[in-house]
Amino acid sequence: MKNNRLFFVITLCFAWIIGVDAQTERGLSIEAMFQLIDEHNSSVKVSKTAILSAEEAVRIAKNQQLPDIKLQVNASYIGNALMTDRDLGHVQNLTSPHFGNQFLVDVQQVIYAGGAISAGIQLAQLGASQAQLRYAQNKQNQRFIVLGQYLELQKIAHRKEVVESNIQLTEKLIRNISEKQQQGLALKNDITRYELQLETQKLTLTQLQNTRKILNHQLCTSLGLSPSETIIPTDDATKALFDQDEEQQWQKMATGNNIQLQMAGVSEQMAHEKEKLTKSDLLPKIAIVAQNNFNGPITFELPPIDKNLNVWFVGVGVQYQLSSLFKSKRKLAQARMDSRMATEQKTVIAEQLNNQVQAAYVNYMQSYVELETQQKSVQLVLQNYQVVNNRYLNQLALVTDMIDASNMKLDAELKEVDARINITYAYYQMKYIVGQL
Repeated sequence: MKNNRLFFVITLCFAWIIGVDAQTERGLSIEAMFQLIDEHNSSVKVSKTAILSAEEAVRIAKNQQLPDIKLQVNASYIGNALMTDRDLGHVQNLTSPHFGNQFLVDVQQVIYAGGAISAGIQLAQLGASQAQLRYAQNKQNQRFIVLGQYLELQKIAHRKEVVESNIQLTEKLIRNISEKQQQGLALKNDITRYELQLETQKLTLTQLQNTRKILNHQLCTSLGLSPSETIIPTDDATKALFDQDEEQQWQKMATGNNIQLQMAGVSEQMAHEKEKLTKSDLLPKIAIVAQNNFNGPITFELPPIDKNLNVWFVGVGVQYQLSSLFKSKRKLAQARMDSRMATEQKTVIAEQLNNQVQAAYVNYMQSYVELETQQKSVQLVLQNYQVVNNRYLNQLALVTDMIDASNMKLDAELKEVDARINITYAYYQMKYIVGQL
């Protein structure tokens, strides 16, 4: 009975240890990954909060259109009045009612502010638009980052397959050479060289596995997933097919969708509104004013009268800052320069965007040429490997020739895998630049 209990406890401990270390595999497509980014990425969440803050700023700016209402209620203790001659003689104490009260209502409604209120609202709305664009740009950035990690995982998976295949091939060669060495047809040194090559390939495999762990952890963090999950890409980038549209089509899409260019346009509008806001300092402010003042006692009579007095008025108030005539001119000149600079900056961004799209398109088309080159290289190195292998088995080639042929085969196969995935990366890079990722 005791032995059974001990066995049960040990089994539970092993199960717990295995459960802690176990990695849960999770198949993930590119679109599903983008959806997770939009919903769970920490940086994207910050951008969403910034949108809410900007929308609140719009509501605050619109509140400036509402009237200013001041309500004041006072209760006070009033001391007796003291009256003297001009030379401070003949002091006379005047008894006053001691309880004082005041109820004041003051209302002001601005009807003209030189365009300051409308410009403020427009600035707040443009700020909200800017927050929306920053959110969209942040999503694009985060999507592009995780896409690079996603494709790198695929590269590592395919490299792992190539390296494992070459490890099996090397092990097979070692067995063949060992048989020949036992027959006296090969040297021990030949086996040693291939064993060294095998250890190098195993080290490469370990490096690939560790790199995958690092990328998987980073990707899980970006997607808001548990690091214990192992992400398995389900979209095979080596088999993806993409349209090869003309560069002009990509340039047109970039002009209409690039977020940086849109943000530059919003900044240009904001500069124009700030210029209007500065101009408003040179104009008068007009408001309708109304006030009702109910207070007591009446203290401007001597002796004070213990009664309440209600006074009210309605009128139009005009306010003008005379100092703006010499203070605001410099501000207005600066605002005009800022507006001009924003327009010029938009032109610069448009030119940079044109160059980026052109460069990305050239790299995209070049990626197809690179794939064709690598495919041809693989065909050639396979032919070379077969020839050298046959010659070596027939003792017509040195072991160094066989090692060189094996290394060339491995290198060419790895480059072909990279070239296939690079096409997908180049295509999505163009989509990222034009703002449609």
